[in-house]
Amino acid sequence: MKITRQKHAKKYMSFYKYNFGFREPFQVLLDGTFCQAALRNKIQIRDQLPGYLAGATQLCTTRCVLKELESLGKELYGAKLIAQRFQVRNCSHFKDPVSGSACLLSMIEEGNPHHYFVATQDQDLATKVKKKAGVPLLFIIQNTMVLDKPSPKSLAFVQAMQANQLVPEHQKQSIEHLKEEQGLVKESENRRKRKRAGGPNPLSCLKKKKKGQETQQPSAAKKKRKRKRNRAKSEAKAVSVQLSVKA
Repeated sequence: MKITRQKHAKKYMSFYKYNFGFREPFQVLLDGTFCQAALRNKIQIRDQLPGYLAGATQLCTTRCVLKELESLGKELYGAKLIAQRFQVRNCSHFKDPVSGSACLLSMIEEGNPHHYFVATQDQDLATKVKKKAGVPLLFIIQNTMVLDKPSPKSLAFVQAMQANQLVPEHQKQSIEHLKEEQGLVKESENRRKRKRAGGPNPLSCLKKKKKGQETQQPSAAKKKRKRKRNRAKSEAKAVSVQLSVKA
């Protein structure tokens, strides 16, 4: 049972990491009802929750929650002592405190920009939290802390985002971060392919004619012509000599 619960938690955490950019340390807002349930069931929130979420956590509450616990008297005195150990987040109700549930709802308005988890046993508060996309919900059941599955609102938001092919900036960063952690980023992607050395240009392989050779060819032709002329002259002289001898 514990293994199945851990598998579900890991699956749900991956959903929030990939689609809504949740990162460690995970910030968990707790109300008085959750602290009271943890006290009754002897659950050590600070020790057990990081192991369940597989990451560092920051447990926090608000002044309105502490004021509410104080007003309820001795019945929730133990829950108040537990809540006082957590970090107190600033809310907008400093002068006029509101109920703990109303205060926690105001902390996750405008798309839950601080990536808060909400831990509560208040069913009315849990129903309102599920109507907001990207807000993980924690509760206690059967002496164990449980991360609720993503709400239909969160699933619809992700489906609409995928249909419109819109990728938020925080999702791009989370994908790159997870790729680096898993070692999926290959060095070859960052390297440019080198061009293979091709064969030499055939035109560049032709031997250049030397100037000496070019000048030698006409001079040789001139010498041949001179030789022919000299032969013709010598033959003409020989004929004239023979004729003079005969005469």
